[in-house]
Amino acid sequence: MEALLGEIEILYEQGPCLLINKPGGLLTQAPPHIDSVEMRLKKFIRVRDEKPGRVYLAVPHRLDRPVTGVMVFALHQRAAKRISNQFQQRLVEKEYWACVEGHVEEQQGTFVDFMRKVPGEARSEICQEDGDQAKQAVLYYRVIQRAENKTWLAIQLETGRTHQIRLQCGSRGYPIIGDSLYGSNRTFGEHHEDERRRCIALHSRRLKLRHPMVDQTVDITAPLPETWRQAGISLKV
Repeated sequence: MEALLGEIEILYEQGPCLLINKPGGLLTQAPPHIDSVEMRLKKFIRVRDEKPGRVYLAVPHRLDRPVTGVMVFALHQRAAKRISNQFQQRLVEKEYWACVEGHVEEQQGTFVDFMRKVPGEARSEICQEDGDQAKQAVLYYRVIQRAENKTWLAIQLETGRTHQIRLQCGSRGYPIIGDSLYGSNRTFGEHHEDERRRCIALHSRRLKLRHPMVDQTVDITAPLPETWRQAGISLKV
């Protein structure tokens, strides 16, 4: 059955609450004929649990295709609603690790911008506060390590905009390594001819939320993928 999951690793499962470690280069959701995390998990659950009909799997949040790390899913509607409410009320604690080009001088700080999704394109851009579709984007960072022409950041989001971390870092001259869409000139991990399969040095490191059905805190950390070590990023923290 593990073959159905591929590189997806199940980190936690209790009742209708499921957390996994997402590999890079894989869509969170996609049409039925395209490979995705959602499709693989549904196939796995159908076979493992011997379900004859459709498998219910809700996706309360998403990670971009080139991003790795921890994600949460819900296996029935009541759990899905409760988890989604936690995200909407900003009760979920999320920490990301990013390795960016350049030296971020301040040991910790805040990025505040207004940004919008570019109409008809798979990217976002910084805009004026009064611009069309402008939304405020706020993130907090602290420096974990600095090395030759790169900085390893721990990031917490106050808001969750499309490509927020990627855009806010890139627009300041600190693009995430491998993220050519927002200014990186370096490759990260295995180089694929198909750009859609390429990864970037952005990892959803930790997710903390309340279990939707029992009085329990779920606090899960996702191991870094091997691509970080291969890229010369020290894993000693």
